[in-house]
Amino acid sequence: MPTPVVTFTVPHLSAAAGVMVTASHNPPEYNGYKVYWSNGAQIIPPHDKGIAAAIAEQPPADEVKLLDLPMAREKNLLADWPQDLEPAYLAAIARLALSKGGDRSFPIVYTALHGVGNRLVLRAMEQAGFTRVKSVPEQAEPDGAFPTVRFPNPEEKGALDLAYALADREKSDLIIANDPDVDRLAVAVRGKDGRWVQLTGNEVGTLLGHYLLTEVHDPAGADGERAPSSRAPTSVQDDRLVLASCVSSPMLGAICRELGVRYEETLTGFKWIANRAMELERTRGARFVFGYEEASGTPSGRSSATRTASPRRCWWPRSRRCAGRGESLLDELAGLARKYGVYLSGQRAITLPGSDGLAKMGAVMAKLREAPPDRVGGLQVVAVSDYQAQVRREGGKSSALALPKTNMLALDLEGGSRIIARPSGTEPKIKFYFDVREQVAEGEAAAAAMARAQATLAGLAEDFVRIAGV
Repeated sequence: MPTPVVTFTVPHLSAAAGVMVTASHNPPEYNGYKVYWSNGAQIIPPHDKGIAAAIAEQPPADEVKLLDLPMAREKNLLADWPQDLEPAYLAAIARLALSKGGDRSFPIVYTALHGVGNRLVLRAMEQAGFTRVKSVPEQAEPDGAFPTVRFPNPEEKGALDLAYALADREKSDLIIANDPDVDRLAVAVRGKDGRWVQLTGNEVGTLLGHYLLTEVHDPAGADGERAPSSRAPTSVQDDRLVLASCVSSPMLGAICRELGVRYEETLTGFKWIANRAMELERTRGARFVFGYEEASGTPSGRSSATRTASPRRCWWPRSRRCAGRGESLLDELAGLARKYGVYLSGQRAITLPGSDGLAKMGAVMAKLREAPPDRVGGLQVVAVSDYQAQVRREGGKSSALALPKTNMLALDLEGGSRIIARPSGTEPKIKFYFDVREQVAEGEAAAAAMARAQATLAGLAEDFVRIAGV
């Protein structure tokens, strides 16, 4: 079963918790498990610490006594998966659709990357009216050996090669991909030159968030579509809420501020987004609209794949006007860049395996904390945020950080650029995140501003890796 089905099922059945056994987007040797609390969100403190402490009190796993399945059923300790669960899940996805019109007969290619997404994703797409969705046959069935990909992450180079080939044969302009446990969404589109462009997690998140924030909930027009709007709300009491992880692009935050929508950043990991959303809905009366993180993570409660494809070559429903102009997701991104500026993000993930690697990561983080650089890539460091000490230092003054304590350091640079350093929570890697903003001049092509941003980002990454000593 896909991870989002587990998150749906726990509250649907009023269960105490849910467990998902998976290697997620990693090779088989990374196999582990994810735990979801009774609210359907992945566990955060104190529950994770309580579970770890309980495990530590038990004997080794191969010494734990187990009931066989017939005995467990006889003692009413085991129940089978409810037959009506999948229809309930698919119905919940259908209720989230903002638009039911538009041309849905265009060809789409989907890949599950040897994971468990194929069956339910195709059913969800079919019930939404997308009649020409083809799945990559070599990657459609679950196979934990991942025979056609070196690394089953749709962001990895080469992971979508079979999908590109199938899309070329089918003359499709859109590819949608999930990681094996279906909690990451990747999108690729064909550019004007015919070449494939895979959108980053930040681009997908920004497009989805902007679409959900600007879609007007007015009665459908004569063509069955709602009209889009980028107008700011008439009241500052807008109850909408958008969340993103602190290593995601700042662009969606800029869009939210322009629209008067509440925007917050959380720690890395969708568990923080989900729990914070429910907390703010409960305590502040907020209405959670969307959340995402840069690693292609989108809310499991949102029908992300279906929305990506609706309608043809448009992000929001513009009906016949948009189709007539032949706009694509790349055109939409360029339009957002002209309005809000080019936001370019990059990442360096350096693998440091074993206990030696763990010690090396600790030494790098300690060095950056004790002596943060004054300049990186020619840009002045204007503020340092230490999330482990929960303090931000800027202009000789210190202020408290509200986010929970974690091993992460952020450097704010002049001009709105940013660098974040943190060890990965799931892999033996230290990760450096780079965000650059470049304003698009009046009459200038977005591509020119993008070129300047790329040069700045490359300089930041090269210099910071040197400073970190890895």
